Amino acid sequence: MNSAASSASVPDWLYAVLGQDPVTDNAPVDIGGARFSVADGILREQRIASRSQAQTAGAFGFKWEQRETFESEASLRRMREWLVERYGDIASAAWWREYPQHPIVLDAGCGAAMSALELFGDRLAAVNYLGVEISEAIDVAAKRFAERGLTAAFMQADITRLPLPEACVDVIFSEGVLHHTDSTRGALLALAPLLKPGGRFLFYVYRRKGPIREFTDDYIRRQLQEMTPAAAWEALKPLSRLGEVLGQMAIELDVPEDIPLLEIPAGPIDLQRFFYWHIVKAFYRPDSTFDEMHHINYDWYAPANAHRQSPDEVEAWCAEAHLEIEHENVQDSGITIVARRRPPI
Repeated sequence: MNSAASSASVPDWLYAVLGQDPVTDNAPVDIGGARFSVADGILREQRIASRSQAQTAGAFGFKWEQRETFESEASLRRMREWLVERYGDIASAAWWREYPQHPIVLDAGCGAAMSALELFGDRLAAVNYLGVEISEAIDVAAKRFAERGLTAAFMQADITRLPLPEACVDVIFSEGVLHHTDSTRGALLALAPLLKPGGRFLFYVYRRKGPIREFTDDYIRRQLQEMTPAAAWEALKPLSRLGEVLGQMAIELDVPEDIPLLEIPAGPIDLQRFFYWHIVKAFYRPDSTFDEMHHINYDWYAPANAHRQSPDEVEAWCAEAHLEIEHENVQDSGITIVARRRPPI
């Protein structure tokens, strides 16, 4: 732990939101029916909800500690471009004017805070940011904020049962996280009530793939559950090397006609991308290092919880959560939503 992270403290505004007096370091305290303590300036829940969530937390805690696999300037630039492609320029969105001078932004499942730092950018200096993460990656997130001179609050907890009162935050951001809980729908419905009327929910979830990919994904994921995170990291390396070799071959296929039984469309497609979308996820980018590509494959296969859903399901869940979709971006990989919580009737 660096000195910046270890000298941090829980900000007063978070205690005010929680209706809680400041907590002495390492002293247990009950907040919202859950047991917490403070260590290194972070409120930490003392219990994890389920076995699959515990495994998922371990997998992501290990991944985000490998900072060299995602922190190159090129890697962060690619992430920033992909986020803006899907969400739009959120940092400059006109709707910020609807909120208080320092709106509360809840990053539900912040990981190492890579997505928030890249998408919100300078906007983070003008908000009260609360990063919540179930894994030890919360410490990496706090360190990365401190390295940038940004003040923020952090909580290690399960995002599906946060000790926050209803209607207390202005924006919820959950990039690629809801599907890593025990239930994507359940996580969405648990978080949405935390939004103030008119608050916005920004999230991305995995989209269901064709039958071969779905089978392969689950087959590999089940095998990795019996391994430690470090062993799973090593076990996936041959797959990452296959993706690299396929990409370097630069061979184009021409699928002669649609194959509805396998959900494979007709048309030209690079051989590596054909494998990637229809057989097995083996990521490749010519401008990425092997470790960066391997990080992406591990991110996909390692967690026990990695649900996939359809656009229709996501739209129905938003309606159930009283969220009006303002922006929807559907790609082969997943579904990105910006939705506004409807005021009560």
